[in-house]
Amino acid sequence: MNKVLIFSCVFLVSVLISSASQILLKKSADKDYDSPLKEYLNPLVITAYAMFFCSMLITMYCYKYVDVSAGPILESSGYVFVAVLGYIFLKEKFTAKKIIGMSLILLGIAVFSLGG
Repeated sequence: MNKVLIFSCVFLVSVLISSASQILLKKSADKDYDSPLKEYLNPLVITAYAMFFCSMLITMYCYKYVDVSAGPILESSGYVFVAVLGYIFLKEKFTAKKIIGMSLILLGIAVFSLGG
């Protein structure tokens, strides 16, 4: 297995981590807090930003092996990850527009992958 494929998969895991951090931030935003300080300095927010920071470091390292033009294509999978995680953890519904949008994103990733 070549390094580009391995680090493309690691890149996707990084996008998944970033998507999970967005779900944590959404969970935190749904709660009421006594003060603005507690709103921003609570375990969910701190964990979410730590996850996002780790995701960013992983992504930067992956760019050593993944072509720069492939990065935004792989990052677009985050929209699909957030929608699926939102469905699982936030009980958000899949609408026809969401399904069509996710399908187009996945189709675009497939076309890009097959083209190069």
